[in-house]
Amino acid sequence: MIIITTDNIGRDYKPLGLVRGSMIQSKHVGKDMMAGFKTLVGGELKGYTAMMEESREQAIRRMVLQAEALGADAIIGMRFTSSSLLQGAAEVTAYGTAVEYK
Repeated sequence: MIIITTDNIGRDYKPLGLVRGSMIQSKHVGKDMMAGFKTLVGGELKGYTAMMEESREQAIRRMVLQAEALGADAIIGMRFTSSSLLQGAAEVTAYGTAVEYK
């Protein structure tokens, strides 16, 4: 599956519709406390970096499954959004337009 952030893939295509995938993930309480201590001294919160990377990958996989179900060849205009739901929990959504080559 071709996934691009632009709206043009250099070929004629037929839009099939919006596709999206989301993931809500939280951190273990103990790790959340350790991250809180880390904010006092500064630096990267590696546990949260890994959590968000895993969430983005899972959101992409779910978006691709929707596109494949529509018979898409590619997803154009792909974007991410994220939001905090609770302390230590975040939702990541990947979305774009599924298209079929003409």
